[in-house]
Amino acid sequence: MQTNTYQGLKITNQLQQLTKDNIVIEAALQISINKNPYTVVMRTPDNDIDLIRGLLYAEDIYKHKDSFKWNIEKEENNIPTIININIPKEQLGKGYLNKRTLLSVSSCGICGKKELKDIQVSGKKLSTKTAIAIAEIKDMFCKMGDLQNTFKATGGSHAAAIFNKNHKLLSIKEDIGRHNAVDKTIGDLLENNHLKEARYLLVSGRVSYEIISKAFIAKIPIIIAVSACSSLAIDFAKEFGICLIGFTRDSKMTIYANTASLKN
Repeated sequence: MQTNTYQGLKITNQLQQLTKDNIVIEAALQISINKNPYTVVMRTPDNDIDLIRGLLYAEDIYKHKDSFKWNIEKEENNIPTIININIPKEQLGKGYLNKRTLLSVSSCGICGKKELKDIQVSGKKLSTKTAIAIAEIKDMFCKMGDLQNTFKATGGSHAAAIFNKNHKLLSIKEDIGRHNAVDKTIGDLLENNHLKEARYLLVSGRVSYEIISKAFIAKIPIIIAVSACSSLAIDFAKEFGICLIGFTRDSKMTIYANTASLKN
C-alpha cells in the first residue's frame, strides 16, 4: 500500500469545500541485521526487500550474488515496521562496522552517517562512451512517466528508472524519498541479476551526492534528472566519470559532468 485517503479543506477563489485526496504514505521501517537494529529509514511501503537490498549494497554491507534470508518481525496495519535480515557474519562487508545511529529521513540518504569520512566513496572511474539523443531521453522519460502510478494518484512521490544501453526499461520504483527509489531499483536488479545491464538512471527530482554515490557503486555511468543537480553531485560526478544531466524537460537539458556526445 503506497497511498491513503485524507480529508482536507480545498479553497479555490474564496470558495471552500471539503475534499478527499490520495496521499503518498511515509512510514518508518527498522532494518535489523541478525536480530541487531541497524537503521531506521522513512520510506513508502512496498518493494521493501528491494529497498533493503539496494541500501545494503550501497553501504558495502552485503554484495553477494545470492539473496539474503529475511523475515517481518513486526507490522502495523499490514505495513512492515521491523524487518530482520539474516546474513552470515563472514559475508558482512566493511560497511557494517559503520552502523548508523541516527534516523535516515526520506529526503536524505546520508543523515545517519557518523563522521564526514563515512560519506567518501572510492573505486575506478567509470567510462562514459555513449552518444545520447534528446529523442531517446524523452522516450525514456515517457516510459517512466507512464508507470508512475503513485505519483499520478498523489503528486507526492519520486520515481527512479533504470534502462539498458538499448533504452529498454529494466526497473522502475516509486517512493517518497528520492534515494529510496534509487535503492529500490538497484535492489530489484540485484535480486534479478540484471545490474550489469544498467546504463541509464533516470530520476524524477533533483540529484545530490547520495544518488551519485549509489550510481557509482552500481556502475551506472549516466544519470538524467528532471530537476537540478547540487554542487557536490556535480563535483563527484566529474570525479567518478559519471555523465550527469539535469533540468531535462521537453527538448532542453543541461549536461554538467563528463559530457557525452549528442546525436540527432
